[in-house]
Amino acid sequence: MCKDKLIKYLSRLDFGVRHYTFYFTLSQADRMKVFFNANDDVAVARPQKISFGKAEAPSFHQDVRERVDEYFKQNDLSKGANFEMKLKTFLILTLWAGTYLLIIFQLVTPPVMLILAMLHGFSMALIGMNIGHDAIHGAYSKNSRVNKILGLSFNMVGANDYVWNITHNIVHHTYTNMPHYDEDIQQIPILRMDPTQELKPIHRFQYIYAFFFYCLATISWVFVKDYVKFFQHQIGPYYREKFPRNEIVRLFLHKALYYAVFLVIPFLVLDLAWYWILLGFVASHFVSGFTLAIIFMLAHIIEGTAFPEPNVEGKMDMPWADLQMYTTCNFAINNRVVNYLFGGLNFQAEHHLFPKVCHVHYPKISKIVKQTAQKHGLPYLTKDTFFGAIASHTRLLKAFGRPAPAMG
Repeated sequence: MCKDKLIKYLSRLDFGVRHYTFYFTLSQADRMKVFFNANDDVAVARPQKISFGKAEAPSFHQDVRERVDEYFKQNDLSKGANFEMKLKTFLILTLWAGTYLLIIFQLVTPPVMLILAMLHGFSMALIGMNIGHDAIHGAYSKNSRVNKILGLSFNMVGANDYVWNITHNIVHHTYTNMPHYDEDIQQIPILRMDPTQELKPIHRFQYIYAFFFYCLATISWVFVKDYVKFFQHQIGPYYREKFPRNEIVRLFLHKALYYAVFLVIPFLVLDLAWYWILLGFVASHFVSGFTLAIIFMLAHIIEGTAFPEPNVEGKMDMPWADLQMYTTCNFAINNRVVNYLFGGLNFQAEHHLFPKVCHVHYPKISKIVKQTAQKHGLPYLTKDTFFGAIASHTRLLKAFGRPAPAMG
């Protein structure tokens, strides 16, 4: 009994231990063929290598790439950041630094400081969506060094660019919305984000409490998730035998700098009770966490998107680009405020098809993507308004919290 309880406990841990008894007993050759998802309650071997279906030429992917490339060529445009993007970068970084300095130098009253802390949290989300996200994708500039430097803005707000590149650029963008492969849709057991996940009684109320957990997203990144994912050998089907030493140093160094600047210094210099300082820190992360989480959810966990799975041999019945059109959803694409603030992530189909194109170009190329998708008989999912998308996401959470209706 004690042994069974120990194994059950270990299977819940995140630091690569949970599948030890199942995974590390396999030969290296077999390890490369299967993987065990870290979120599974029961160890299930799944194909490690996924092959996507092939489309007859000209494929949708080929067609849409040629059309978009032609748009940039005809208009003599760079796919990277333009003046608008560079100005936005300056404004966002100014907001981020300015709110911090106003608080540290206590130039305003404590109630205003709390408001500034929340505004600082919003600027953190803006940095992640607009600057860091584009840079880590290599979309901000043709110069890789520029992208590398601006990608550090992720670390500047407490996250980790190396971990993000694996979990987001490699895993999420390759296996979008695929249960057990895309870990972005399987976060914590109390949230059921795909129809294959085990249904628990508490999920009946997730459409109510989920939004609170969204507020915890960046706090989780800063203190838990980045460490867990960094030292996790298996992330989705992506496997690492070893962890780069230089990245280990960067992880702890950047985390230490973040803790020093945003926790230690405020406690040392602010003439406020410790709990007010802590409240400001938590409030800033509640705002940044909710903002980042809700934007992701509206792009993928929303009515109309699919959650496809490969067959037992690891084969998908559609090409990769077609998969993106079934698993992404745009929203509020005619809302200039949403377009400007959220890094083009409301143009999710365009982002997945062209991750190396700076998001300021998405509104223009969206017309090309839509027309090409319709030509190839593919969906172009979109919600007209921001709040309409939130309502749709809420309805899907409610549906996922209940048993699937019996087939007639």
